[in-house]
Amino acid sequence: MKVLIVGGGGREHAIAVKCSQSKRVSKIYAAPGNAGIGEIAECVDISVMDATSLVKFAKDNEIDLTIIAPDDPLVAGVADAFKEAGLRAFGPLKNAAIIEGSKAFSKDLMKKYNIPSAAYETFDNADAAIAYLETAKMPIVLKADGLALGKGVLICNTLEEAKEGVKTLMLDKQFGSAGDRIVIEEFMTGREVSVLCYCDGTHIKPMASAQDHKRAKDGDQGLNTGGMGTFSPSPFYTEEVDKFCKENIYQATMDAMKAEGRDFVGILFCGLMLTEDGPKVLEYNARFGDPEAQVVLPRMKNDIIDVLEACIDGKLDEIELEFEDKAAVCVILASDGYPEHYDKGFVISGLENFKDKEDYYVFHAGTKLTDEGIVTNGGRVLGVTAKGATLVEARANAYEATKWIDFANKYMRNDIGKAIDEQ
Repeated sequence: MKVLIVGGGGREHAIAVKCSQSKRVSKIYAAPGNAGIGEIAECVDISVMDATSLVKFAKDNEIDLTIIAPDDPLVAGVADAFKEAGLRAFGPLKNAAIIEGSKAFSKDLMKKYNIPSAAYETFDNADAAIAYLETAKMPIVLKADGLALGKGVLICNTLEEAKEGVKTLMLDKQFGSAGDRIVIEEFMTGREVSVLCYCDGTHIKPMASAQDHKRAKDGDQGLNTGGMGTFSPSPFYTEEVDKFCKENIYQATMDAMKAEGRDFVGILFCGLMLTEDGPKVLEYNARFGDPEAQVVLPRMKNDIIDVLEACIDGKLDEIELEFEDKAAVCVILASDGYPEHYDKGFVISGLENFKDKEDYYVFHAGTKLTDEGIVTNGGRVLGVTAKGATLVEARANAYEATKWIDFANKYMRNDIGKAIDEQ
C-alpha cells in the first residue's frame, strides 16, 4: 500500500521509519518531509496546512492511507478534508482536535466529566486576569488557550511574574491569537509522565509511558521548548498508576468526547502529573508527541499500519499492543540559541555512523538537503535515540551516540533522564 505522512519533523521521521518496517507498505510519501525522511520516502513540497493540495496529491497518487501528524493541520480540519473526499486518513477531525486546540475547552471537559486535573479559571480580558491573580496562591501557571508550538505555558513564582506573564500572552501577543484567551491554573507538583494512546472513537489503548524534558537548559532551567529529550518507560508510571489512569482518565476522556458528539479517532496524548493526590491531567494533545514518539515507536513491536487502520475502522479492541522490554532514551541536538535566536545552514557530519546500527536511531527534525550535503534548518535539528537493557544503559548509549554527529552550533542538554540514574 501507499502511505502519505503529513509533516516534516522528528516525530514524522519516527513514524516514517515505523511505516518502512511494515511488510504492507510499498511506497511512502512525506509532505513536506525533511532530509532524513527523504532517505526512506519521497518528499513532496506541499504545506501541512494546504488541505486542497494534499487531498489532490493523495487522489492523483492513489494513496491508501494518509497520516496527519502535526497539531496545526488537525486543528484546522485537514482530516475533515480527506474524509469529505472519501480518502482514508489517520488523525482526529477538527471537532475532536479541539481537545488540543483549546485549553479552555479541554479544562471545561475535564471539569464536566470529573476527570482529575488542576483547578483553573479562564479569562479573555487581561484586567480581569490580573485582578484574579491578586487573590491567587503562588506559584501559578498561565496557559495560552490556543496552539503555541508547545511553548505557551508560563510557570510564575511571584505575583509580579504572573502579571508580566498575562501582559506577554494577552497584550504583547507573543503567541499571536493563541493568547486571546488564557487559562490560569493551580501549580501542581510531582513527576510528569507522558502517555500516548491509540483511539478509535470508542476504545483507547495506551502505549508505553515516556517522560519529556521541556526546558532548554540543564537542571530544567531556561525557556520552554518543543522538547529537549525523552526516555521510555517512566519508572514512576507504576502498574497502580496505570490502572487508575485507564479507568479515570483515558477511557473517561474517550467517553466524554463521545458524549459531546466529538468521537476521537487518532492519537490522544495525555500529559500527566503524578501528584500526592494521585495522577492528574496536565494537558491533552491530539497527536504523537515530539520527541516522545522518538522513544515510544522504536519500542513498539506491532506493525503500525495494522494499528492505525484498526483505529480508523473502530476495531482497536482487536489489537494487542506489544512493546519491547528494552528502554529507550532520546537526546535532542539543537541549534545553540534555540528556542529564541539561532543560525542555520551548517553542514552536519557523522550521520553515516548510524547506518545499520541496531538499537540506534537518528531522527531528523530541522534538516535540509543541499549541494553541500545535509545542513541544519531549524532549532531542534536531530533526535539521537538509543535503546538499552535498562534506562541507565539506554541513557549512556544515547549520549555516546551524540558524539558521532557534529555541526557548528550543536547544543544539547546533558541531563536527559538524569533522574533515572538516581533510582
